[in-house]
Amino acid sequence: MIEIVAVQNKEDLRKFVLFPFDLYKDHPYWVPPMIKEELETLDIAVNPVFQNASAHYLLAFKSGKIVGRMAVIMNRIEIEEQSKPKLRFGWFDVIDDLSVTKGLIERAIEIGKEHQLEYIEGPVGFTNMEKAGILTMGFERLNTMITNYNYPYYAEHFEALGFEKQATWVEFKMVIHPKASDKVLKFSRLIKERYELSVLKFKNKKQIMPYVDRMFELLNATYSSLQTFVPIQPYQVTHYKEKYFPFIKPDYINCVQDKHGELIAFAIVMPSFSKALKKANGRLFPFGWFHILKAQYFNDTAAFYLIGIHPDYQGKGVTAILFDEIQNLFNRKGIVIGESNPELIENTAVQRLWKDFNPVQHKERSTFKKLI
Repeated sequence: MIEIVAVQNKEDLRKFVLFPFDLYKDHPYWVPPMIKEELETLDIAVNPVFQNASAHYLLAFKSGKIVGRMAVIMNRIEIEEQSKPKLRFGWFDVIDDLSVTKGLIERAIEIGKEHQLEYIEGPVGFTNMEKAGILTMGFERLNTMITNYNYPYYAEHFEALGFEKQATWVEFKMVIHPKASDKVLKFSRLIKERYELSVLKFKNKKQIMPYVDRMFELLNATYSSLQTFVPIQPYQVTHYKEKYFPFIKPDYINCVQDKHGELIAFAIVMPSFSKALKKANGRLFPFGWFHILKAQYFNDTAAFYLIGIHPDYQGKGVTAILFDEIQNLFNRKGIVIGESNPELIENTAVQRLWKDFNPVQHKERSTFKKLI
């Protein structure tokens, strides 16, 4: 018999966070999150997202042992301002037992009905900036720092319970050339001259700070038309600065400004932390910090993290400027492999950005939806 229990205290929350460490112990492709960050993300006293969201954390027990977990989330901006009667669920992990998934989903649906919501969708986080979807292709690959890994049976469970695929994201692997193509170089110069644009370069994190808020404004403008879009709130910007800023290297950020000094495009890439996080196994101490620090300086793989382009400049070749700079960066740093982070499958405009890098799709992930 499956028993579904709500998390009541910090001890329960820690069990909630640690469950996948048991489920995926010694798995070659699962990359563990940092335990401290997970606890803070889920803590109503720490994460500012709870200004506009609420959550229930559920644990599934079988014979006295934890066999599954799920976060049931309501994003009030999405529900009230965007009129989407959606119940989110995330942090979903289970053993290969359909009754466990069924028990968690049934309890989630009860919560959704209590709040007059019409459908349930996940796995997703509190906002668009968090991990979303379950892996449906690419099980033989390490996940990136901002994606989840899961066993193939997750999708089978959802389909067996009457869920249908909703949003689908694709990810690409690219081989980085020794130098930028003449076409990219020429086009980059042409676009700079035509629109009187210039590249911003940063030597330290202090120089970046005045531009961070504008970057998030550009993200909102860039992706506002996509199906999963929920505007990034100012307090979330502050939170993400604190969460991800330690991982960012100034020379891995590329920005383009117009003749008035206004930021019109940016791209953030990062050295891949997948192998380092796997070695750290969720903890900075005693040796996790060393693996992460080493990954920042000795790495042949990088992840394309975020790209934002002002709507007035979309489709005008500004990406050629960004990729000219990224190519030079990768060549200086010895980066030979690039990975895109998840992109909605219908977002062909972003996918076309990689065409000069001979991209190969190597992962796919989806959220699943069901009427309540």
